[in-house]
Amino acid sequence: MDRPSAVERSLREAAPHEIFDVIRSLIERRHHAQSVELLMADYAMTRLQPVGVLPHTRPPVSVYESAPGRAFGAQEPYCVYDDSAATVTVHVPVSVRGDRLGVLGVTLRAGEDGPAPEVLAEIQEYADALAHEVVVAERDTDLFLQARRAERLTLAAEMQWQLLPGRSCARPEYTIGAQLEPAYAIFGDSFDWSGSADDLYVTVSNGMGEGIDAALLTNLAVNALRNARRAGLDLSDQAYLADQAVYGQYRGSRYVSTLLLRFRLLTGEVEIIDAGSPRVWRVRRGAVEAVELEPQMPLGMFEDTVYAPQRFSVEPGDRLLFVSDGVYDALSPGGEKYSLRALAGSINGTRLLPASQVPRAMLQQLLGHRGSGPAADDSLVMCLDWHGRPAVDRSPQGVPPGPAGADHAGDRSDG
Repeated sequence: MDRPSAVERSLREAAPHEIFDVIRSLIERRHHAQSVELLMADYAMTRLQPVGVLPHTRPPVSVYESAPGRAFGAQEPYCVYDDSAATVTVHVPVSVRGDRLGVLGVTLRAGEDGPAPEVLAEIQEYADALAHEVVVAERDTDLFLQARRAERLTLAAEMQWQLLPGRSCARPEYTIGAQLEPAYAIFGDSFDWSGSADDLYVTVSNGMGEGIDAALLTNLAVNALRNARRAGLDLSDQAYLADQAVYGQYRGSRYVSTLLLRFRLLTGEVEIIDAGSPRVWRVRRGAVEAVELEPQMPLGMFEDTVYAPQRFSVEPGDRLLFVSDGVYDALSPGGEKYSLRALAGSINGTRLLPASQVPRAMLQQLLGHRGSGPAADDSLVMCLDWHGRPAVDRSPQGVPPGPAGADHAGDRSDG
């Protein structure tokens, strides 16, 4: 029997471009599967693309109107029965730490009662192991990155997608989803996040200009911010050093609008620097409101700019939306800005969706607002749902409050 540990070992020993072949062989041998297919979500998050050696792959399927799309959207197994062939195809999500990568489809002989729960659970374990290995393998093979492409990326878009941490992330304290458009021709917008045991850092950036110039500018700013963050500097110094890096290169002729945030996971306290940034909206107990911030200078506009963080708090159940100018300032064919009425309606209309699905849904509604013509600017939407640390983890030592709590020693929970 191929236990999960044996599966993971087999994947680690395989060449990066062969890990799906290894999983397919293991499932076929273990469950006598008739077929096994891996589909990767494309850059626009509208199609699921089969993994294979280009151009010899099967046609893609819709994220919205297909059985694999049901599993991808719900992030739960979805079964399709074929009575004439006496088979059942099990579609399970391929995701890692909340980042939705694709779907694994396994066709089995159908029993009278369908797949046993332990079979579904084991196939999901295969998919989870594969998801981790795909993320690692993308450093060493283009197979999975090529499978994500419904069309060719521009060079600027290639640079921007390689810069991103993922498109969604989940932890007990928060869930994040983000998306860029036009997915295959993005140039200046970008986002980044990094979590630790105690903090979550988030940045949303928009480099001025178009094409390669904007992509190079944003790459410089994002990597300067990462360099400062990884050196352990506070939010003000992160902004200051990134500002100096951009100014040193461009001498004020180009700059980057950036929003920097630091969330304290234990308390929900937030530090924020609005360096000419995208807009922030909050949904709290059903009410949608703009978060008013004191604007400061974009990164790189002037030499020796000093940045001061503002502070606010998030509560469990809060949703924060970060929206770039390409969304906020988009015009309808009649000249109406999206920001005037449609944006609040879009935020309300997606309130029941999980954070990972909100950006794609909002950008689809934006397309309906501005029409089918080419976009005047690229667009970014990020959604952050704040859950807060579970009550058992709120004390400094990770022990529940109580009469004897001060006498108990415990390890701090990382969530």
